[in-house]
Amino acid sequence: MQKLITASAIGLALALGAGGAMAAPDWSKAPGKKITVLYPGASPMEWILKGTEHGGARGLKKGESCASCHDEEAADMGKKMATGQKIEPKPIKGKAGSIPVTVQAAHDGANLYLRFSWKQPAGGGEKMDKDNQVKLAVMFEDNKIERANLSGCWETCHQDARTMPDAKDDKKTKYVKDGDVKAGKFYDLIQWTSKGAKHDGYVADKRVMEGGKGLVEAKGEKKGDEWVVVFTRKLAGGGEGDIAMAAGKTYNFGFAIHDDHTSGRFHHVSLGYTLGIDAKADITAAKQ
Repeated sequence: MQKLITASAIGLALALGAGGAMAAPDWSKAPGKKITVLYPGASPMEWILKGTEHGGARGLKKGESCASCHDEEAADMGKKMATGQKIEPKPIKGKAGSIPVTVQAAHDGANLYLRFSWKQPAGGGEKMDKDNQVKLAVMFEDNKIERANLSGCWETCHQDARTMPDAKDDKKTKYVKDGDVKAGKFYDLIQWTSKGAKHDGYVADKRVMEGGKGLVEAKGEKKGDEWVVVFTRKLAGGGEGDIAMAAGKTYNFGFAIHDDHTSGRFHHVSLGYTLGIDAKADITAAKQ
């Protein structure tokens, strides 16, 4: 009997080692990249591409990324939109224009680990989502959607989405033009909420918050005035809307924080960056 129990315990340990919940990586060995997420106001992709309103439209059409132009001025742009100086018809009182976030990544051959840390900014706006003070969503893209390498997650943001000023359909979610999971044209989406829920879905012709099998764990906590959120995701994915990641490859990457109980478009978003698995990128997940 004792031998059977011991064998079972060893088998369980081996199974966990093959792709289950692992020990967290040594974050002191994972370089942190400071990324400023900004309040975007009502700036859907249609506005981004309209040269008469957005001066960067010409550069984007030439192949220049949003981050290459705006990385260092993200905080200033966010301030203008949060205060209603630019493309925000409904400014929120006390809304932070931007949030500096430290992003770290690592992997162990089976799982990708992502760590986000930032200080809680001041707030005071309406509690749109009373259950969650904070939500953090991450999106990955496998270099198959037009301009995803340039504009990041903005390819999912459109002027007819339900919380946009001129939206007519209150059920219209984020979507990708010609989005199709089977054709590989989608964003892999994972989300953590401060209430404790986690979601694993995708954005294709619509946003779906379930179906993925890659998210192993999503944990977050607030220590003093600092939030720390860590995702553990199987590199292989394995579910609907999951990108299969591999060493030596890079993926388009972006994230958003719904701060101060906000929902819908009233979030802070990153520009588009790259995530590499043992590969040179804006953020590199090295094996530990």
